[in-house]
Amino acid sequence: MAKAKTKFFCTDCGYESPKWFGKCPGCQAWNTMVEETESVVKTQGMNAPIFQSKEKAQSIINIESDKEPRILTGIGELNRVLGGGIVPGSLVLVGGDPGIGKSTLLLQTSHALTTQGLRVLYISGEESVRQTKLRADRLGALSGELYVLCETNMESIEEAIEQIQPQFLVIDSIQTVFMPEVTSAPGSVTQVRECTTRFMRIAKIRGIATVLVGHVTKEGAIAGPRMLEHMVDCVLYFEGERHHTYRLLRAVKNRFGSTNEIGIFEMGEIGLTEVENPSELFLSERPLGVAGSAVVASMEGTRPVLVELQALVAATHFPSPRRMCTGMDHQRMALIIAVLEKRMGMFLQNQDAYLNVAGGVKLDEPAIDLAVAVSIASSFRDISTKPYDVFFGEVGLTGEVRGVSRAETRVKEAAKLGFRRVIMPEKSMKGWKHPQDIQIIGVSTVADALKVALD
Repeated sequence: MAKAKTKFFCTDCGYESPKWFGKCPGCQAWNTMVEETESVVKTQGMNAPIFQSKEKAQSIINIESDKEPRILTGIGELNRVLGGGIVPGSLVLVGGDPGIGKSTLLLQTSHALTTQGLRVLYISGEESVRQTKLRADRLGALSGELYVLCETNMESIEEAIEQIQPQFLVIDSIQTVFMPEVTSAPGSVTQVRECTTRFMRIAKIRGIATVLVGHVTKEGAIAGPRMLEHMVDCVLYFEGERHHTYRLLRAVKNRFGSTNEIGIFEMGEIGLTEVENPSELFLSERPLGVAGSAVVASMEGTRPVLVELQALVAATHFPSPRRMCTGMDHQRMALIIAVLEKRMGMFLQNQDAYLNVAGGVKLDEPAIDLAVAVSIASSFRDISTKPYDVFFGEVGLTGEVRGVSRAETRVKEAAKLGFRRVIMPEKSMKGWKHPQDIQIIGVSTVADALKVALD
């Protein structure tokens, strides 16, 4: 009997090597090489019937450029993230922490699609059909056009697809599906790659909108080779804090829409419900008249979101002061503290600084810089900001406040929620009509902003 050969695969990028490396030569990631048995299996491969295509190359000017039809899911927040609905024949990958609500969201989506007359096949490799039925009873997601199958064998799944002919297909999850002719274990790099390739061909050739659920690693990335995200049309991450009831659905790749959109849901006893006005949710418990609190007008795609920033500056008892933040980039916070020390003369070298984005939401755009600077200065000077002030603007290293995009949208959202004053970059005040029911103050430096906000 021939000795089985082994190869090492990188779980991040799929790099192959005959020997183990601590650092992947392909993506430079550490401790991502895993060992798998290499076996030569004679299969039909690309000659299989599902891979046969009779299409011929066409001149690009002869191809019709009609708008791609979309299927509305019946869930507005999901439609927003997908760019207006699901495109037939698309392959979508959904990732998230265990228990965050991925299966709940997809079961509710499946039920909403069946109410429109579509046939849905929900394949679960982790739950039995009875467990899925219990969850459907709790969510009220019962329909005669919703078919449920507990299967992990790729050949059996293809037979079910051929028999039922669904318009929408859910695979929960891709790490549990295996191909019998591939000897490696389910969830391995080879199995995930081969099964995803097969589902991609099924989706494209048959025009079935397919959703794959992916497990995530402890770092938060989708488990499996990095090429998994390259193969699909759309990658969605379902995020949320364990101690909060709301969930964020964020697109990091979308061939049919924007990648900056987010959908916000709230988890309850009857499943996920849409949050139409997230700003009210994030500001519902905001204290008034407290030093270190500031409201920022941030943008998530085309949606404005008002969030409270809380800063606490206190004398340190250690040789090196602590700098901790939650919900934003730690390096960005250190940069703003350095600007306050150098340009504003604040002696923060002997002060611990803590920053928190209230509600657990994560902000990553430069427009939050001004609100961060105001909240830190407010806590350091122990002077509270006005309770109805909103801030946004990018802070440069020389202490200037730079302009940001979509200023009009941010201001309108603040006015709609009853805020009376907006402190924003002076350069962003041109080219749009100012609302009459809110005062707009333009500033060019951080010193000007602090003078207006704290005096």
